[in-house]
Amino acid sequence: MSRVNNTIRNAMAAIGLLLAGCASGDGLWVELADQRYTVEVADDNAERARGLMFRDRLAESHGMLFIHDREEPQAYWMKNTRIPLDILYFDDSRQLVSQQRDVPPCSAGNACPSYPSRAAARYVLELNAGEAARLGLRDGARLQLGPAIVAP
Repeated sequence: MSRVNNTIRNAMAAIGLLLAGCASGDGLWVELADQRYTVEVADDNAERARGLMFRDRLAESHGMLFIHDREEPQAYWMKNTRIPLDILYFDDSRQLVSQQRDVPPCSAGNACPSYPSRAAARYVLELNAGEAARLGLRDGARLQLGPAIVAP
């Protein structure tokens, strides 16, 4: 009986790995400076408001892409965010127009400071703090969207 249980357990593990592989290959990614990041997409008010709140970590080579309804000045804050982030702002053409690097976590609720873009933006990419410096990002860098991300 234990041999059957082990076979079932191994089969379930294999299925889990296959599903995880499919999830990362589903087109929910962005490329920036020749680096690919698997992203969660926040494209409605509720998802944008929640963002990365209450998370203890963001996996390496992962991020969150916020897509706004129109290009305009944006401002993000770190309310209830537990991990330091780089906040990268991109315009309609997905060109980097502003960066807020190494933004610290904030547990001060509504007293958390705001981190505005210096130019109008439609896309905002949050990555682990230090990624922008590691990539040597400069304003003007281009963001490429994976095929499953619908651009407005």
